[in-house]
Amino acid sequence: MPLELLTAAIFILTYAGVAIGRFPGLRLDRAGIALTGAAFTIAVGAISPEDAYRAIDLDTLALLLGMMIVVGHLRLSGFFRLVARWALAHAHSQPVFLAAVAVTAGLLSAFLVNDAVCLVMAPLVIETTRALKREPVPYLLAVAMASNIGSAATITGNPQNMIVGAISRIPYAEFAATLAPTAILGVVLVVLLVAVFSPGEFLPLARFGAGGAKARVNKPQMAKALLVTIGVVTLFFAGAPVGEAAMLGGALLLVTRSIKAHKVYREIDGSLLLLFAGLFVVVAGAEKVLLSDDVLALAHSAHLENVWTLTAVTAALSNVISNVPAVLALKPFLQGMPEPHRVWLTVAMSSTLAGNFTLVGSVANLIVAEKARQAGIEISFWTYARVGVPLTLATLALGAWRLS
Repeated sequence: MPLELLTAAIFILTYAGVAIGRFPGLRLDRAGIALTGAAFTIAVGAISPEDAYRAIDLDTLALLLGMMIVVGHLRLSGFFRLVARWALAHAHSQPVFLAAVAVTAGLLSAFLVNDAVCLVMAPLVIETTRALKREPVPYLLAVAMASNIGSAATITGNPQNMIVGAISRIPYAEFAATLAPTAILGVVLVVLLVAVFSPGEFLPLARFGAGGAKARVNKPQMAKALLVTIGVVTLFFAGAPVGEAAMLGGALLLVTRSIKAHKVYREIDGSLLLLFAGLFVVVAGAEKVLLSDDVLALAHSAHLENVWTLTAVTAALSNVISNVPAVLALKPFLQGMPEPHRVWLTVAMSSTLAGNFTLVGSVANLIVAEKARQAGIEISFWTYARVGVPLTLATLALGAWRLS
């Protein structure tokens, strides 16, 4: 069987498995599928072991690992609970409560990985809405959607932005200055659309005080984690290599007498790191064997340099195979294009905002839905989509217009 056919089969099967999340009859997860695909890519000779090792972007993995450690310390110290509790305690009517939820989720997700924000905020929102005797679903939708949109603002907001930052070398400050305005307006749209599609919850207006017990925090450890986080973000904006800054921050936080190391290690999503590593190799092998001049010419004829076209293609691909694989799959076709910063900012914006299209569009959505299910609350596909579809279309149009 020709090498091209074998490589194409491995690439397609790997991406199909990652999109579905499993293979029928097997217990492989997404990380296992990506690693298996990488191993077969090397085994058939599509890429040498040496080139495979070089294909793995260590800057991206270092940034992701460092941010996982930083976020883990903030979470273990009680920082997320404290901020969320403070925001919810100062919301005294349904619209203000909704705005507090959306702004808090969006702001935290802008600098810290959005999945971690959802893990903390979803249970707090459920607890608070039950204490207030309010319908929790609109506020949970705000958590998921605002965290997705807020994460579009910076390189460290989500994993796909980290990949874009590593590939494009766009300075952190330039990235934030370009996409933060879209994220801010997007969070405003979340509040408006959730309220419009949930009239029974927001009319008539009621006044209340947020319930729930005080958040338990480890004050010395939280102070240290905050200081290191501020230092890391400052280094990002100052132009320091983001991977190095994140790893330095993570290393400093590991030097502690307050939190046992194994508790921090549990906060590290090793499967996500393995997924990235495997996909880097699979994409590099496919690029080496399959990326002929004819294929590049076909991609060129699609006019991906056009912001609106690239936004549509990236958003569609992100909803078919998920946003991280979509970004990696697009990489070979975008190299060498004019105005590379604008091209990659478009990919970051559209792959992130596309996550709000359906309930399965992002990991953050699934985290919120699972936390709700565990509490006996159902967020149906339609309940999510009736807000998510118009929100996604509106924010993608806004983002593409601002980048045009």
